[in-house]
Amino acid sequence: MRTRDVKLKVMLPTDIDSAYAAITNWSKQSDWMLSTRVWLSAGDGKTVGSEIAAFTGVWKLGFLDTMTITKLAPPALVEVLHTGKMLRGEGKFALTQVSVNQTQFDWFERVEIPFGYLGLAVWWLIRPGFTLGVWYSLRKLAKTL
Repeated sequence: MRTRDVKLKVMLPTDIDSAYAAITNWSKQSDWMLSTRVWLSAGDGKTVGSEIAAFTGVWKLGFLDTMTITKLAPPALVEVLHTGKMLRGEGKFALTQVSVNQTQFDWFERVEIPFGYLGLAVWWLIRPGFTLGVWYSLRKLAKTL
């Protein structure tokens, strides 16, 4: 199984504690994640082992992304394991306070690519849209803080 990484960052106009509260308010991610509805499926979302689900798409066209929280280090780090049928791999939210009212948010995804060379070809077709969607979502988050 091959993997591919996606890394993006955005400056958030807030302190690190407020940024952490915003990115770990799982149901509120639906407000800033492009065409995505997010909810807790198990646990409280504040402990390792909690499970999150996210449907990305329009109407019934899209995919379900299921995740398990694997690491929490408030207010600087959240790591998840993507466990779905369509999306598997690792995700990381890392926060670094730059100044009193500015925090850098680093978004990282390591995506597992199934189906050998066919999967890689599909990944190269969808990667630009995936990356653009995350980029747009991160900027929307920054505008809401």
